[in-house]
Amino acid sequence: MAGGRVFGRGLRRVCVAAAVAVMGQVAFSGPALGAPAAADAPGVTPQVAVQPPLPFPVPPKIPEFDAEFYSPPAEVVASKAPGEIIAARQVHLANFSVIPLNVDAWQVSYRSNNGRDEAIPAVATVIKPRGGTRDGAPRPLLSFQMAEDSLGRYCAPSYVMQQASVPWMLTGAVTSGAQFLEVQAALAQGWAVVVPDHQGPNSSFAAGPVAGRITLDGIRAAENFAPMQLNGRSTKVGMVGYSGGSIPTGHAAELRKSYAPELDIVGAAAGGVAADLGALVENANNALGAGIVASGVIGVSREDPELAAFVDERINPVGRALFAAKDNLCVAWNSSLAPLLNLKGFFDGGDPLQNPVAKKALARTAMGTSVPDMPVYIYQSNPDWLVPVGPVNKLVGTYCQDPSASVTYTRDHFSEHLSLEVAAVPSVILWMRDRFAGVPAQKGCSTTDVGSIALDSKTWPVWVQVVGEELAGLFGKPIGA
Repeated sequence: MAGGRVFGRGLRRVCVAAAVAVMGQVAFSGPALGAPAAADAPGVTPQVAVQPPLPFPVPPKIPEFDAEFYSPPAEVVASKAPGEIIAARQVHLANFSVIPLNVDAWQVSYRSNNGRDEAIPAVATVIKPRGGTRDGAPRPLLSFQMAEDSLGRYCAPSYVMQQASVPWMLTGAVTSGAQFLEVQAALAQGWAVVVPDHQGPNSSFAAGPVAGRITLDGIRAAENFAPMQLNGRSTKVGMVGYSGGSIPTGHAAELRKSYAPELDIVGAAAGGVAADLGALVENANNALGAGIVASGVIGVSREDPELAAFVDERINPVGRALFAAKDNLCVAWNSSLAPLLNLKGFFDGGDPLQNPVAKKALARTAMGTSVPDMPVYIYQSNPDWLVPVGPVNKLVGTYCQDPSASVTYTRDHFSEHLSLEVAAVPSVILWMRDRFAGVPAQKGCSTTDVGSIALDSKTWPVWVQVVGEELAGLFGKPIGA
C-alpha cells in the first residue's frame, strides 16, 4: 500500500497548509501544572504534569505531525502499565472547530495493548462537565466510542473535537463531528465522558480486539487522571457506541472480565452492531456500503499480519489501486469512493471469504467469543442496509445461552442505519441513567420489536432536554451545570 501512504502524506500536507494559511502554526511550550490526586482515591495516579491549552486561534497540530504526544518512544510506552498515563494536556473543544464548548477537557496519552497484547500508545479525550453532582454523589463516567470509520489519525475524535482543528466538513471526519453532539448530551446529564481514539496508532478501523483494549485502558486512564475528580476504581462506568463505535464497545464488554476486571462497568449500550465483519462484506458486495466496508478490510489488515499478507498476495491491480486511493482517508471520502462495486471481485483465486486465512482473520474480529458480565442494551434497525440484522440476532442468541446474561434487545422496523442512531439517543440515555442510579437491570434476556424507537413517550422529555441543552451550549452555557 505504498501508493496509499504517499497519497495520505499528500492529503495531510494539504490539511496542514490550510490550517497554517488560515491561522498560523505556532510552536507552544508552557509550564507544567501539578495535579495531586486525592489520597483516598484508589487507582489514581499521584501526579500528572498537565500542559496548558493552546490559546485561540493557534491551531492544534495534526496527529500525524504530533509524534511527541501521539507516538511516544516505544520504551516509554512499554515501561507503563495498561491505562497508565504518559502525558496530558488541557484542550479547548468546539462545535464545527469554531464554537467553543463550555466544559473542562484534556487529552491523555497512555499505554494500551494491541490484539496480541503488545504495548502500544493510545490517546483519549477526557471531559468533565461544569458544576457538581446531585447531593455530592460520585460522578459516573461514560466511555463514548465514536464511529471513526477512517484510515488516518487526523480523523480521530481527539483532533476533530478541538477548537481550531481543520473542520471535519473538509477532512471528511463527519461521524466524529456529528457524534460530538451526542457526547454533549451525555455531559448535560452531569456525567464525565472519556472518548478514546480506539482505532489506535495504525488507524485500524474495524479491528475489534485492539479497539476493545484501547477502550478499557482509556477508562483506566480517565480514572487515573486526578483533574477529572472521579472516585478511582469505584467509579461507575458505562459504555456506548453505534455502528463503527459498536465494535470497540462490544469487544470491550466481552473483554472486561479477563482484561480489566477491576473496572466497575455497570452497563454497555451498542447499536448498529457490527458483530460479524464477514457478513458485512457479503452484505456490502455490489451494494451501497461497498466503499466503507472496503475501508474496514484495510483497517483490519493493519492489525493482522497474516491477513495483510493474504490481501497483498491475492488482490488484483484494480483492487490494489482502489485500496491505495482509500488509504488514509476519513469516513466521508472513504464511503463515497467506490460504492456499489464487487468487493470480492478485487481478489484472485475465488471467493476470498472462503479462504482459510480470511476465515481465521474474520473469526478473530467476531463478537460472541465470551459473554459480557454487565447488563447490555442492544438496538438494531431490522431493515439496516449496512449492518445486517441477522448476525445481531445470532449474537444476542449466543449471549442468552448463558443464564447469567442480562440483555435488552430492541429491533426497530421503521428506521434504517443512519436514522436509528439519532432516534435512539434518548432511550440510551434513559437506560444508562438507570444503570448509574443503581436501578437493577432485568435478569435474563428480552427482545422487543417496535415500529420506531422514537415513538416511546418516555423518551420525549429527554428529547426536549437534549435539544434545549445543545442549543444553550452553542451560546456558551456551561454544559452540565
